[in-house]
Order: sequence, then C-alpha cells, then structure tokens
Amino acid sequence: MCDGSVNVFRDNSDFANGNTMDVNGRLITCQHGTRSVTRTEHNGATTTLADGFEGRRLNSPNDVVVKSDGSIWFTDPTYGILSNYEGYKATPEQKYNNVFRLDPETGTLASVTPEFHKPNGLAFSNDETLLYIAESGSSHDEEVPAVIRVYDVVDGKRLENGRDFAKIDQGLPDGIRVDCYGNVWSSAADGVHCFDPTGVLLGKILVPETVSNLTFGGARGNELLITATTSVYAIHVNSEALVR
Repeated sequence: MCDGSVNVFRDNSDFANGNTMDVNGRLITCQHGTRSVTRTEHNGATTTLADGFEGRRLNSPNDVVVKSDGSIWFTDPTYGILSNYEGYKATPEQKYNNVFRLDPETGTLASVTPEFHKPNGLAFSNDETLLYIAESGSSHDEEVPAVIRVYDVVDGKRLENGRDFAKIDQGLPDGIRVDCYGNVWSSAADGVHCFDPTGVLLGKILVPETVSNLTFGGARGNELLITATTSVYAIHVNSEALVR
C-alpha cells in the first residue's frame, strides 16, 4: 500500500509460487495446488490458462515470465507434487520437467525445452534474444550442477543452443532477474548473486537467510525486493529493471 501498510490480496492462493504481469497489467500466477497457470482479470475473476499438456496434467508450474508479444513462458518442475508441503503429493504425469511457451490468444502450449532436472526461475535478456533458466535440480540430486543456463530465442518461439551461463557457488539458483545493463541477478543460499552479461560474478548481496526470489521495484525501480526463508528484504541498488 502507498501508506506503507500491508493487506491480503488473495486468501488461499492454491500454493501460488511465481507471479508476473502480462502486457495488459493482469497478474499471471503459477499455482502448485491446482497444477496450473492462471490469470487474474481486471475485475478480479481468475482464468485458468494452462493445466495440462498432451492430455496429461502439468507437474506444478513454478515460475513465469511474459514476453513483449504477450506469450507466457513458464517452468514445470515437480516441487508441488513431491509432498503435501508445497502442494499436494501426486505421481507425475509428464515425462519431462518442461519449460513451456503458451500463446494466450490460441491457447497453444508447446514445450520449448525438456532438458532440465528441475527448471525454476527464468528471465529474458533485454532484447529478448536470450532466455535464462535456473536449474535447481541439486535440491534433490547433488550431482545436478547448480547453474543458470541460457538459450537463444529463435523466431520468438523456439529455444536453441542451450549452454551454461553461470554457476551458483552457494546453494542453488531459484528466482532470477535481468537489469537494465543486462546483468543477471540470482537467488542463492547466501543471498543474491549478480553476474555480468558474460557470466562473470560481479558481486553478492549477503542475506542472513536462504533467498528464494527477487525483483526490482520501488518508486524509481532501483529497490531490490528479496524473498527469503521467513522474511522479505529490500535494498536500494545502483541499477534497475529495464522499462519497456
């Protein structure tokens, strides 16, 4: 709230995880409980955009970004169905833990990569020619590298040439964001790590709890808002998100 107070937006969020806004200012949400991606309309109604692929239920949509053409890209790991802690325990119906692209006009859902153990946060480069995706599979298999991978976006719809972009040396990557300079900011066990566009670590913001997600906000867009184990943190930084 503008006066500094906090209120409840939605009671019983169906284990909502990732959120973003679409090109029309509507809230797009990944819900572990319903294993779906939803849109909150301007009148408050909720529309289900995706809850299955090739006749089978999704795993548990986790994080989401919207491209400037309105397409919705989201990750679908199994976190929400592994137990009753982040959703409801169930047997996976999907063969892979996909990253999906959804065309909101046609409702067409397509897998853009099935290569991840547990795809998590994702973010486009400022010119949308690259898509960064967090691999958080080390949460359940220590042999999975804790890396952010990057792909070329082809024709605005496909991913090619996947390669490792950066390694997280404490914990694993979860939520990620790209700032106006093209730097990639990632959550980690010891706080927030910032990498330059070539993947070189520029520095860290140390946080006393494991960080799960982050975004730029505030009146000038230069306040980094950080969600951690039990708290939400904020710090002003010498950067900001690109305003389209």
